[in-house]
Amino acid sequence: MALAIATFLFITLLSTKASAFDSCASTNEDLSVIPIYGKCSPFNTPKPSSWENTVINMASKDPQRLSYLSSLVAQKPNSAPIASGQQVFNIGNYVVRAKIGTPGQLMFMVLDTSSDTAWVPCSGCTGCTSTMFAPNTSSTYGSTECSAPQCTQVRGQSCPAGAPGACFFNQSYGGASSFYATLSRDVLRLGTDVIPNYSFGCISAISGSSIPPQGLLGLGRGSMSLLSQSASLYSGVFSYCLPSFKSYYFSGSLKLGPLGQPKNIKFTPLLKNPHRPSLYYVNLTGISVGRVLVPIAPELLAFDTNTGAGTIIDSGTVITRFVQPAYNATRDEFRKQVKGPFSSLGAFDTCFASTNEAVAPAITLHFTGMDLVLPMENTLIHSSASPVACLAMAAAPTNVNSVLNVIANLQQQNLRILFDTANSRLGVARELCN
Repeated sequence: MALAIATFLFITLLSTKASAFDSCASTNEDLSVIPIYGKCSPFNTPKPSSWENTVINMASKDPQRLSYLSSLVAQKPNSAPIASGQQVFNIGNYVVRAKIGTPGQLMFMVLDTSSDTAWVPCSGCTGCTSTMFAPNTSSTYGSTECSAPQCTQVRGQSCPAGAPGACFFNQSYGGASSFYATLSRDVLRLGTDVIPNYSFGCISAISGSSIPPQGLLGLGRGSMSLLSQSASLYSGVFSYCLPSFKSYYFSGSLKLGPLGQPKNIKFTPLLKNPHRPSLYYVNLTGISVGRVLVPIAPELLAFDTNTGAGTIIDSGTVITRFVQPAYNATRDEFRKQVKGPFSSLGAFDTCFASTNEAVAPAITLHFTGMDLVLPMENTLIHSSASPVACLAMAAAPTNVNSVLNVIANLQQQNLRILFDTANSRLGVARELCN
C-alpha cells in the first residue's frame, strides 16, 4: 500500500513538473506576455546560451527604436516607399496571443505601448513571413472605405477625405522599416474577450527588417489604439507584468480592464501631449543613486509639449535611456560608489568586477507622487562568461536627436505596470511576473 502511494505521488510530481514546463498548449485562451525567444514563442528562437548575450543583442537594436520614437516626437513624415524585403524579427521583445476573424486565426502580436494602430501581415503580402492572416477565410472581415471616419485617424493614409474606395495607408516602424496596408475591420479576440469590428491594418507589403512577423497590437493612447477601440469594455485601463529575460520557460501577463488590478499600488500622473498622443509621458523629477540625489539640470527632465521632451514609459525599448547629460551624471555618481576599474560590454559602459556588487547602490527614479526604487535585478546585468556586472542603462544615441528619456522594459520587469488613462495615472507595484 505504501509503495503504491509513493508511486502515485512520484507520478503526480513528474506530471506536475512536466506540465509546468510544457504549458504553452494550455495557454491559448489566456493573456500571457511571452518573451520572443521563450519556450512558448513561435519564432524559432533557440534557448539562449546566456541571457546577458540575448539582452546585449536586443539592446543593440535600441538605437533604431529611439530613432522611431524621436520621429514621432519630431513629427517627421512617417511613411516610406515599400519594396520587397527579407523579414527579420529584431524589434519587439514581448508578444501576446490574439485571434482575428471568424473563425479566429491565431497570431502572436508584439505589444507596443508607443503605437496605436494594430496591423498584421495578410495573405499575398510581399516580404512577409509564412504566418499570415487570411481575410478571405473570415466571414466577418471587411475593408474600410476612405469615407469612413477611421480613415482620417490613421497615420499615413493615402486617399483624399471622402474619396471612394478602400482606405490604404503607409507607415514606418522601428526607424528603418515600413509597410503598406489596407485599413480593415474584423473580430479581435483577446483571451475570452471579443471585440467586434476592430480596425487594423492588413499588410500587403513590407520593407526593412523590423516589422514584427505576426503583427503588432498598439497599446498607445491615440484614437486607433486598443484602449480607444474598446473603451466600453476596458474603461481605458490595462496593465502588464513583463517576465525577466532570463525566464525562458515562463510568461508574464496582460490584464485588460479595471477588474483584477492590484489594490496596493503607487501612482504617478500621466501627462498628455496633444502633439504626440500615442506616448505615455510621466513626470520624472529626479534620480538618486544610493542616498545621493544626482545633480541633473531640470530642463533635461522637464515635460515640453512643443519639443516632445520629457520621460515616457515604453515597452519596446530594452534598456532605459536618458538624454546624455542626465545619463552621464547618473553613471558618474554610480561609479563613485562602486570600486573600479570599469569596462564596456555592448551598450553598457559601466561594467565592473561582480565581487564589488555588494557595494552597488540602488537607483531610485523620482516621479511626481511616487518613488520607484529599482530592484538590483533591474539595475545590473551579469556576464556568465566572466565575473562581471554592468549598469543596465545607457545614454540616448548621439546620432539620434532625442529629447526623450525612456524607461524601458528591462527596468519594468517583475513589476506590475498599470495604465489608467481614464484617471490619467500610471501605477507600479512589485510582482513576480514569471
